Amino acid sequence: MPHIAFNGWFWDQPGTGSGQYTRNLIDVFCRADPDLKITLILPESAAIDDVPEGVALERVGLKGRGHWAKLRFEQIQFPQTAGRINADLAHVPYWAGPLRSPIPVVVTVHDLIPLLLPSYQGGLLARTYTGLVAASARGSDAIITDSEASRADILEHLKVDPAQVTAIPLAVSSAFSPTSAGVLDMAIRKKYDLPPEYVLYLGGFDLRKNLNVLLHAFSYVQRGYPIPLVIGGKLPQAITARVFDLPRLIADYGFEEGDVQLIGWVEEADKPALYRLATTAVFPSRYEGFGLPVLEAMASGVPVVVGDTPALAELVGGAGFVVSPDNARELAGAILATITQPNVAADLKNKGLTRAKAFDWGRTAGETRLVYDQVLRSASEH
Repeated sequence: MPHIAFNGWFWDQPGTGSGQYTRNLIDVFCRADPDLKITLILPESAAIDDVPEGVALERVGLKGRGHWAKLRFEQIQFPQTAGRINADLAHVPYWAGPLRSPIPVVVTVHDLIPLLLPSYQGGLLARTYTGLVAASARGSDAIITDSEASRADILEHLKVDPAQVTAIPLAVSSAFSPTSAGVLDMAIRKKYDLPPEYVLYLGGFDLRKNLNVLLHAFSYVQRGYPIPLVIGGKLPQAITARVFDLPRLIADYGFEEGDVQLIGWVEEADKPALYRLATTAVFPSRYEGFGLPVLEAMASGVPVVVGDTPALAELVGGAGFVVSPDNARELAGAILATITQPNVAADLKNKGLTRAKAFDWGRTAGETRLVYDQVLRSASEH
């Protein structure tokens, strides 16, 4: 029975991509792969709700959850604890593997954003950390990533052996469905004061999300069809060179009250209904490692319009509009087509639902297990 030690830093942060990935992977392993023994290693201060039955816990003492504490956990405490409990393999489910480990390491690199996008590179400490985790990824026994697009980035920029990197797509919860939840959907509409029809953007506000072009495009959309744009997500507390000043952008484009609704932070449990009730979902991002919100929208039966970037084009696979992230008129035209042409909307809805069915956490876990087995075989031969 292989014993896998999981880095659980993000376990108590289920709203993050790494938190969702860790939880879903472990959940499927517990339900469908009884041959695996799993230990979750996490800070002593971390909340441990929803840990599946059968998962062992190892808590490590740590002062705080700041940057230095995180670095100490990743580079020292996690690998040492994994070795002490005699795990066969350590899985770090985000880009922060240890430079040294007493046991084989698999690291999941969701994207190379801190390496590829200048606005994310930060100061000296941030760049040093990126260099550290890049070196640790090169030295790991295997790298998992979310898409072939991200795999290509890793091969080009980390200069690793192609055999070391496997693309395994993510998936979404079965809660994302086109089937109406009735009273619950009505409650969500009331909670967020949603209009009868709306175009939805749900995500972050950093520069790569391209919200300036989205708002420019929407100024064209509303000339052709009076539909609100609903934007969900927690607004940044401070405006920096890395994020958009959304209220200012909205004012600059001259939108009237109700044209653009900022609904703030959206609870994970509310997201399926928010998608389901939307007319169209739009994601004009300039760079993604995968594009989980796009998959959530397709699984909810909502037509999608996305930016023409490698990972999003790969994910959509012909089941949505893929447009230039630089062309506001093209983006507006695609949005209008989904709103004003029922046959186009119905076609994209059906194609999106079919496409979304290809992504399943069972598949993700099964392909991840194959990577574990390969690493363990290789370790036993040396």
